[in-house]
Amino acid sequence: MNRVLPNPLYYLDNFQLVLDWVRERYDDLLIPEERCFINDFFSLQQASRALFVRMVMRKGDYFRESKLSYAEIADTSEAISSLIKAGWIVPDPPLSLDQLFDLLQKPEIVIAFSLTGVEKNLKKTEQLDCLRNRFDTSKPFSAWHPASVDRVVHIQHKSLCDRLRLLFFGNWHQDWSEFVLSDLGIYQYEAIPFSLESRGFQTRRDLDHYIAVQVCRELFDDAEPIELVLAELSKIVSDNEWINGRRHKLLFRMGQHCEKQKDWDQALMIYRMSAYPGSRLRTIRVLEKTGQSVAALKLLNEALLAPENDAEYQQLQRSAPRLNRKLGNVNKPVTTKVPVISFELALPFPDASFYVEGVVKNHLHQNDAPVYYVENTLINSLFGLLCWPAIFKPVPGAFFHPFHRGPVDLTSADFHQRRQDDFAICMEQLDSDDYLATIRETYQTKRGIQSPFVYWNNLDADLLDLALRCIPAQHLRLWFQRILSDINSNRNGFPDLIQFWPQEKRYTMIEVKGPGDRLQDNQKRLIDFCALHELPISVCYLEWREVDR
Repeated sequence: MNRVLPNPLYYLDNFQLVLDWVRERYDDLLIPEERCFINDFFSLQQASRALFVRMVMRKGDYFRESKLSYAEIADTSEAISSLIKAGWIVPDPPLSLDQLFDLLQKPEIVIAFSLTGVEKNLKKTEQLDCLRNRFDTSKPFSAWHPASVDRVVHIQHKSLCDRLRLLFFGNWHQDWSEFVLSDLGIYQYEAIPFSLESRGFQTRRDLDHYIAVQVCRELFDDAEPIELVLAELSKIVSDNEWINGRRHKLLFRMGQHCEKQKDWDQALMIYRMSAYPGSRLRTIRVLEKTGQSVAALKLLNEALLAPENDAEYQQLQRSAPRLNRKLGNVNKPVTTKVPVISFELALPFPDASFYVEGVVKNHLHQNDAPVYYVENTLINSLFGLLCWPAIFKPVPGAFFHPFHRGPVDLTSADFHQRRQDDFAICMEQLDSDDYLATIRETYQTKRGIQSPFVYWNNLDADLLDLALRCIPAQHLRLWFQRILSDINSNRNGFPDLIQFWPQEKRYTMIEVKGPGDRLQDNQKRLIDFCALHELPISVCYLEWREVDR
């Protein structure tokens, strides 16, 4: 069933909310052009404002007047005339052939260019290729297609509106649809108190640098020369850690690209410029690939003394024996690992559609020992429910608009440190039975609110009750501490299944591997963690059994 918003001008109200929000919280960052736009917008008639917002929220900058028809805007022509008078849309602007083709349908192309024979029956893209050879200038729509009674208009200020949207959301990926999803109740968000210190951008330079990094990302995605992107990136010198993080991430992606192209010198240079997690490890690998084993081993040994996370440490340990062998060094004895508990299942190939985890789940399930498919959802959800106040604490720069699923700095290295006392208060509840009431209360009062940890669709009351009954508090503490130690990596890799024995108040986690499937690195790290702390886990290797017909 489609849900309909009762207010047909919902989009206008939402746009005006953004303008009011930006004017109230970012007035000191706005340039005169932006202040003037906001003031002029509210001076327009409602119909003109509504039509302009409709165009802002649509794709592209060029629109046919016949396509600008909305029931809630009574007189579109009058609204267009008002916007033309204000200079906010330009009538009958020059169009390139490509822009024209974006606006015309195939039958109109045939008429406009008097196509006959083979050209008439070509695909639209093929027609465009043919006509490019004959038309390389821009001219108005009325000149391209004089037989049409339609008119094309070009919206102005769209990039300005994008900047205002960026100020509001603090990112490019959230758009105007966030308001609609919230208004419809599809997404609900935690209510966070905001202050000037909570703004995503503290200076105009922050905003300019963010946009500049985005421009560089687009240049890279459009396959522009790496040297050009590097030259533009070198101009961005910011003291904003959040923006620098985006810059370093782009450098890492560029290094990966150069590495794939076997441009080793360029890759090495770029990786050394990046502080993004994984850059140091890739530097070691490139040094090794280019025969610089001494330098690679030196950097590897330095990294082993202070690994950036468990994932890097795992890879460093894997690379160290190989590099030492190349250099003729004696390898240190490898620490014997605790063997992984595993079991094999041979089951008939299912007749209906299936997933291997579901097949194993159904086979192991018993009424007095139920099995659930949880993967990363259960432990993360329990963590999110217990630590909700710490996760959503309004520390400066963590939340700056009403549509945050979680704090902006969630995967930053200092996320835990900035909220250390708050997380300590949450975790202290595991010393008594207080955590049980807290988790259950949060489950009831925050139900459905967006969270970076809680998977509401996967956590019903029965599963929650079983988990709290069967998983000891000391085990939850270990799981939660591991998540906090590296949120970016340790939210993933949890086993597929969990089996409970309610009468015995115990559980076990089960990682399922189908035929030919192997454990991934993050799963191996988690299994090692379980072995170290004696947490119940096993690996099930599934094979298909031949069935006599």
